[in-house]
Amino acid sequence: MNFPSELRYTKDHEWIRLEGETGYIGITDFAQSELGDIVFVDITTVGKTVRANDIFGTIEAVKTVSDLFMPIDAEVIEVNPAIVQKPELINQDPYGEGWIIKVRAKNPADFNTLLTAEAYQQLVGA
Repeated sequence: MNFPSELRYTKDHEWIRLEGETGYIGITDFAQSELGDIVFVDITTVGKTVRANDIFGTIEAVKTVSDLFMPIDAEVIEVNPAIVQKPELINQDPYGEGWIIKVRAKNPADFNTLLTAEAYQQLVGA
């Protein structure tokens, strides 16, 4: 299982990569393996500011539907167009082409309050 060290993680299995105040958010390799085959992502928060730990959308797999939680306070500025057409990209490349949303961080320093790769790895017992 993969835990890129440049990312930060949540206890709810989302990851965030921050480039200045622009962030990319997705679900972890662990989460996609637990969900199974992903068939649909529903994001209705584009253009809205979502607070940390609030729901920004849902992800549907063959066996379940799960909420997606925002890692930090941020404005949702884009849904990854590739996953709209091919949601299985989240299974195939969760940290690359399978990112879910692009955001504008309200306070980029909040990134540092999230779990490191090592802490997340301990959380999931990997």
